[in-house]
Amino acid sequence: MPYWEKLFSTGYRGSDGNLTISSSQSSAIVSILSAGTFFGALGAAPMGDFIGRRWGLIFSTGVFTLGVIFQTVATAIPLFLAGRFFAGFGVGLISALIPLYQSETAPKWIRGFIVGSYQFAITVGLLLAAVVNNATHLRDDTGSYRIPIAVQFAWAIVLVVGMLLLPETPRYMIKRNDYQGAVRSLARLRHLSENDPALLAELAEIQANHEYELDLGSAGYIECFKGNLGKRLLTGCFLQGLQQLTGINFIFYYGTQFFKNSGFKNEFVISLITSCVNVGSTIPGLYAIDKWGRRPVLLVGAIGMTVSQLLVAVLGTTTTSQDDLGNIIVHNQPAQQAAIAFICIYIFFFAASWGPIAWVVTGEIFPLKVRAKSLSMTTATNWLLNWALSFATPYLVNYGPGNANLQSKIFFIWFGCCFLCIAFVYTMIYETKGLTLEEVDRLYCEVSSARKSVGWKPTTTWAEEKEISNKLVNKRQIAEHGESHEPKIAEE
Repeated sequence: MPYWEKLFSTGYRGSDGNLTISSSQSSAIVSILSAGTFFGALGAAPMGDFIGRRWGLIFSTGVFTLGVIFQTVATAIPLFLAGRFFAGFGVGLISALIPLYQSETAPKWIRGFIVGSYQFAITVGLLLAAVVNNATHLRDDTGSYRIPIAVQFAWAIVLVVGMLLLPETPRYMIKRNDYQGAVRSLARLRHLSENDPALLAELAEIQANHEYELDLGSAGYIECFKGNLGKRLLTGCFLQGLQQLTGINFIFYYGTQFFKNSGFKNEFVISLITSCVNVGSTIPGLYAIDKWGRRPVLLVGAIGMTVSQLLVAVLGTTTTSQDDLGNIIVHNQPAQQAAIAFICIYIFFFAASWGPIAWVVTGEIFPLKVRAKSLSMTTATNWLLNWALSFATPYLVNYGPGNANLQSKIFFIWFGCCFLCIAFVYTMIYETKGLTLEEVDRLYCEVSSARKSVGWKPTTTWAEEKEISNKLVNKRQIAEHGESHEPKIAEE
């Protein structure tokens, strides 16, 4: 935004001679939010386990709001940076706690849609941001940036009010040994009586699975890296990391500047179009998650992203060049328009697959005893890569001393990462469609290969096994007791 660049500039001038910020300042401002989110995501686990998922979200929103206040009142880079960090820290907490809350409250038949709606809300936020930015970016006053930033207060209020109305998750209540609290919570969420047999059966299964997991060992951070749990953590971290490495945030963080460099006069309108594609494409993805399953949707999405990024890279590098000042010269305008079209196709495949499903899968593959810890680490991986890419991108793309000046060539990097996504889905992603969280836990215990997970059905439940185990223990105790105390029993 021209006014923002002049106001926050420390004297650096761009190739056009106008006051702006340097690549290092741009990297710091964009990436510090992601740095805050990384630490926030790691802090979500102790908070979520100590004060609960519900109150954790309310506190996190307060941290985010503090960051928004700092950014709104800022007129120089230092306070703006502080605001970005605190807003990021709050977002990091929220980004781990919301999928956790959704996974632990949603019924199995719609869990994919519910958790995927988290990503849908992100796309709506990006669209609203593009609309507001487009409306204010030419204002010659502080409203150019203060209006878009202050709009975030509205969503913070919505989230706090919503969490005050909603109950704590029943699985967290079981984790805290509050069975009656879990009954009340699940009854509200399912709109059933507290004595309903289906409700009590669901709670019995949750409790039996949790007790089984606790019997296997402690629930500390070290436990998350061991054996079967370590495999799940590796899956979640790779999934979230690869989601960032597909290049999606390059388009939404630096898209306007890239489109400008590619010769488009109204880069904000292009950004608005890509945001609309992002929102619209998420809707069929939400339908496909529970209809077709996690594996096929992720696989098709990875193939579509790979082809799209390759074509964008080829079109961008073969039809543009640069002058001595680093300005982009477009030799074939239709080819550039085709590149923008393939960027939109890439966004479609991402938004319909890897965007929402990464949050769905990481929210459902961990057992209750380590769910908050493992989910916070997978979310932190997402934000760590987010930070690294947002920090490095200006140096990779921009022209000038100390910069790689890749321009459109950066899409070859995204192409290679998307290709890795195909192999990852085939070898690592288990199919969890239509299973409860407790059944997903059994799936990982019984099936060693992700390729064999398709079509798996549980043959028994944790509650049934607990009942059988209790009967066997009782029989053994009776047998031992009768054998060693037979005279005493007869006398009594």
